[in-house]
Amino acid sequence: MTTRPSPAEPAPTPDGSSAPRVVAEGAPSSVRPDPLADDGRRPLAWLHITAPGRGVTPSVRSWCACGRDLFAAGQRRALALIDDHTEHRTHCPLLVSQEGKAA
Repeated sequence: MTTRPSPAEPAPTPDGSSAPRVVAEGAPSSVRPDPLADDGRRPLAWLHITAPGRGVTPSVRSWCACGRDLFAAGQRRALALIDDHTEHRTHCPLLVSQEGKAA
């Protein structure tokens, strides 16, 4: 019979007490920030893509706080709207004015 601790038990410290326990790998070890805290950021542009699977028509919806609200169904039109949404984000006055501000 050995006196070594099993791998699941903490190793003893020199003073005879057990070693401090650590948080399991992947578990948060600090207090998380308040999810309701307002940091001043707001979503301005959204792109919602629905591509449910084979034989079903994909669809895309592009929204922006500037008033943009576009919808496209079908693969070609959906891909075109995705490209258009990306282009809009580089020219929208609400998004361009945010550029350069501290995050």
